[in-house]
Amino acid sequence: MARLRQDFTKEDPWRIFRIMSEFVDAFEAMADVRDGVAIFGSARVKPSSKYYELAVKTGKLLAKEGCSVITGAGPGIMEAANKGAFEARGESVGLNILIPQEQRPNKYVTRLLEFRYFFCRKVVFARYSKAFVIFPGGFGTLDELFESLCLVQTARIESFPIMLFGSHYWQGLFCWLQESVLKNKHIMAEDLALIKFVDTPEEVLEHIKRSAKGA
Repeated sequence: MARLRQDFTKEDPWRIFRIMSEFVDAFEAMADVRDGVAIFGSARVKPSSKYYELAVKTGKLLAKEGCSVITGAGPGIMEAANKGAFEARGESVGLNILIPQEQRPNKYVTRLLEFRYFFCRKVVFARYSKAFVIFPGGFGTLDELFESLCLVQTARIESFPIMLFGSHYWQGLFCWLQESVLKNKHIMAEDLALIKFVDTPEEVLEHIKRSAKGA
């Protein structure tokens, strides 16, 4: 027990400085990023998937409209969205997380930041994005989805479009939220209304434009 207490007092104060450094570096690197749109989704999606191609088209369309495409820098949906932005000669940002599996940044990232801490990375996603586009994915994707919903619901950040791309994929989750969470009054109807369903890149852009107009 004494050994654990000693390690705690020696390591954690220095960890604070690493966290501060990570934030400072990220804020400096992202200072000139404008109109960022964060795109999330599974790293396991293959280029043959329809969602990969739709993410490419979404990234390309957003870049052509002057938006900076921001992803987690990895493969799958992240690679696809960065590829679209890259091919449109737009800003293609990757916020890579340093994890034991050694996620390698995809080759379409033009601005790369690397993070030790997931929570620092999440702050940067929220700080520099005016919309979240959530493609089909797993635990990491769900984490980003519910974190963004919670931040908007509690007014910790300004409301912005939170879009679930692929209505068929997400319908089961949405039904559960309606029939269990909402029915038991653990959320309100207006909380559920924060979620927007989209099935095309054009719908993504339409929601972003509508939000910019305050509609």
